[in-house]
Amino acid sequence: MAIAEYRLVALDCPDPPALATFYAGVLGGEVKQYDDDWYDLYVPGGHHISFQRAPGHRPPDWPRADDNSQQMHLDFTVPDIDTAETRVLALGATPLDLDDENGRRRFRVYADPVGHPFCLCWD
Repeated sequence: MAIAEYRLVALDCPDPPALATFYAGVLGGEVKQYDDDWYDLYVPGGHHISFQRAPGHRPPDWPRADDNSQQMHLDFTVPDIDTAETRVLALGATPLDLDDENGRRRFRVYADPVGHPFCLCWD
């Protein structure tokens, strides 16, 4: 029996509306403001991601595992990796690891505009 029910993922960032808008560009959906320090993105399918103001936010040093390692990352499934890559880069993503081993490794790694790692994956 479960102890808890999953609710959401919240990302720390210096500018919640800007990061929420970035992810709305990636996933679609509607951005809603809770207060000055908290914004929610409600995506198709009923899930949501929250964005919390953290003035001292420092992005992780991907993929290090020592002093400032990656704490978490998001995975998104896409139908066409090249089209998706072009679109996330236009929205402000930064490539971190694009070597998908000629398609054998079915993902590529990027950072959002404030440095959170995320992967575009395909089947």
